[in-house]
Amino acid sequence: MGKISSKQGISTLVNHVAEGHNPMHAHVTPIFQTSTFSFPDVATGASIFKGEEPGYVYTRIANPNQAQLSAKLAVLEGLDLLRARPDEAVEAVVDAHVFATGMAAVTTAILARVRGGQTIIAQKALYSATYNFLQELAPRYGIRVVWLEDDLSLPRWEEAFAANPDAVLAYAETPANPTMAVVDLAALSELAHRHNAWVMVDNTFATPYCQRPLTLGVDVSIHSTTKYLSGHGVVVGGAVISRHVNWVRGELFSVMKILGGTPSPMDCWLTSIGLKTFELRMQKHCENAMQVAQWLEAQPQIARVFFPGLPSHPDYAIAKKQMLSFGGMISFELKGGLAAGESMMNRVQLATLAVSLGNVDTLIQHPASMTHAAMPAAARLAAGITDGLVRLSVGVENVEDIIADLAQALA
Repeated sequence: MGKISSKQGISTLVNHVAEGHNPMHAHVTPIFQTSTFSFPDVATGASIFKGEEPGYVYTRIANPNQAQLSAKLAVLEGLDLLRARPDEAVEAVVDAHVFATGMAAVTTAILARVRGGQTIIAQKALYSATYNFLQELAPRYGIRVVWLEDDLSLPRWEEAFAANPDAVLAYAETPANPTMAVVDLAALSELAHRHNAWVMVDNTFATPYCQRPLTLGVDVSIHSTTKYLSGHGVVVGGAVISRHVNWVRGELFSVMKILGGTPSPMDCWLTSIGLKTFELRMQKHCENAMQVAQWLEAQPQIARVFFPGLPSHPDYAIAKKQMLSFGGMISFELKGGLAAGESMMNRVQLATLAVSLGNVDTLIQHPASMTHAAMPAAARLAAGITDGLVRLSVGVENVEDIIADLAQALA
């Protein structure tokens, strides 16, 4: 991919990085919808298999659409690192792989870093499938997991590392799903690195528009590309981006090939198309969410609003320090608890009652009975996920219409 201009912005980069390099000179990169690739002769095939020359063999291993999307996401997440090292090629600074789902990205990244007998320190307020993997599957392979409960402040991480100095990985999600708790990534990275551990962060809620973990010292940033990066609710996918480029091309790539969590060419193409409007969409998501959060906080029916951009948020100071903007996700509790939340969600007309997030349209859901239903009730409460919590993914509709819908649902 070579060098990029440090003066170029997000929209310019996602529309031009890894574009135009196709044999038919199509303006928009074609979909390479094929399972396998042919070779002109045996010698060339053997050379590509050995990695002695570039080329493609089989889509489970690599495909031009996968490579294009990986390049775009590497630049997005690593933008600040690239601007700090303008004389170096992108491939020397940051690299990425894309996956069939966000959970394929999460599990492959963890298994590419942690071995049986080693320890992970993780927060309990996580995407439920990530929690289930760490709680149920990881121990089957001898991986020990030490949990942080709802307090994710630096002293709790320090206590965990002091009690487990041999831990090799700190796993965080910030803002957390669905509690919106914020972890101080720079402080956590400094702490973990003192113990020779890596930090992995699920950056799905924030996206590189709002937060760039690699800039803050994080080793690996993970995404569900299903959400804001693709943006239109028509694809599922995941991504792993790291400044440890040899790990990305070595261990991560090897585990990915074995587990087979590679995405289809069509899904990669759709995500790349979605990225073309990424910055525009995120601007509107963030603007709308701020206005909706402020409106919700003023409503008498609302007990508490969880949005990192509000001064009332317990982690507001951290969010203001490390986030470029505050994102499009809000959680809140109604004074009437679960019954009031159910009544409200059943009454919305513009918002869609559905799981997932990051769509251009507004989505609303109940974590305790939907996205986090697989977590035991005690674990949910320990993570701060109450039965009355409502999660709102604020879309890009006209904000007055979103607020009007919420108002009539609360009435």
